[in-house]
Amino acid sequence: ACSLGAAHRCLQEAIQYALSPRATFGERNLAQFQNIQFEIADLAANLHCSRLMLRDAASKLDDGHAMKTMYCAMAKKKVTDLGFEICNRALQIFGGYGYLCDYEVERFVRDCRVHQILEGTNEIMNVVVSRALLDPKLNNIE
Repeated sequence: ACSLGAAHRCLQEAIQYALSPRATFGERNLAQFQNIQFEIADLAANLHCSRLMLRDAASKLDDGHAMKTMYCAMAKKKVTDLGFEICNRALQIFGGYGYLCDYEVERFVRDCRVHQILEGTNEIMNVVVSRALLDPKLNNIE
């Protein structure tokens, strides 16, 4: 959930920065460039997918689903990976300014990276998922 919050904030910041009146390459702001438009659309879609995956895993956990551990491991891996990716790609929209402490995106990129390591590395999440899928007694992904 921390990665989702950071990703959401970075996307908001990137949108505001792209819409700022600061002219680039002459008289255009960043939001007028198709590549920036596509990047923001991709980031928003990834954020939405992450939210849905996290909510689905939480629902399975609350409901006591037989494969709840596997779904939670998948969500932890994908949501933290996508959260970091969203923050990192949002930083790219800022260009060199993204690394300055004046913009919070820099901090969110650093903070999100650790989420891929804490409470079980994402590589360990792959072990949890593969064990569940390859267990002959449990091999029934829904």
